[in-house]
Amino acid sequence: MHKNLTYRLVMNSAGLELPVQVSLERRRDTRFGITGKKVTLRMPVGVPPEYIQQQLAELQVWVDKTLEERPALKTPFLRKTYRTGDILVVGRRRYMLDVNLEARQTHTAQLVGDTISIRLAAHSAEAQRTRSIKTLLSRVVAGDFYPEIRRRVLDWNDRTFRRHIKSVNLKYNHSNWGSCSAHSNVNLSTRLLFAPDDVQDYVILHELAHLVELNHSDRFWSLVEQHMPDYPEKERWLKQNRTKCDF
Repeated sequence: MHKNLTYRLVMNSAGLELPVQVSLERRRDTRFGITGKKVTLRMPVGVPPEYIQQQLAELQVWVDKTLEERPALKTPFLRKTYRTGDILVVGRRRYMLDVNLEARQTHTAQLVGDTISIRLAAHSAEAQRTRSIKTLLSRVVAGDFYPEIRRRVLDWNDRTFRRHIKSVNLKYNHSNWGSCSAHSNVNLSTRLLFAPDDVQDYVILHELAHLVELNHSDRFWSLVEQHMPDYPEKERWLKQNRTKCDF
């Protein structure tokens, strides 16, 4: 039996560096796509190497044409810059950024009043500093929001399923908006903090429902609908705005 395989590459188009996910799956056709922050190439498992190379070449042509025709798709791939004096808006909170390059070995950040003070190692590469700033911002903002988010998770649990929760965690996760482990750990992505409160509540409720049903069975969705009948609207908001929710 063939197993699904996934490879990760990088391609350049429209002056941008684009991550590419190549998946060999149990499927009959080949599909190109641009989803979120990556380009996707999905092919049947077992195809010969020369077919893969051919499809990679065709993918390059397709991506060049698609980005030219739909420039809005470039937005998630644009590298953000962070400078002293910039304002970061997360929900109803505003943070002033204070960014400094210093002769130091590591990157650090802390919240001082309404200012996020970021101290970066001057010897590091610019691209690496940009990635580190996103992680640092997520960590600082998570700490600021955590008491409120934890309270809301516990409040929703008290009003709905009343199951044991081992921990509530805010993490910088790109693969999903939230998760719930078999050990009753409720994890939420800090990207969710950019969403409206009612959408945040939906993700909280979704993960709490996994304390009852660990899969996405009909029973699971029935539990979600019971407590939030309009949940499909929240799902649509997340799908339509996922690229806007990030640091």
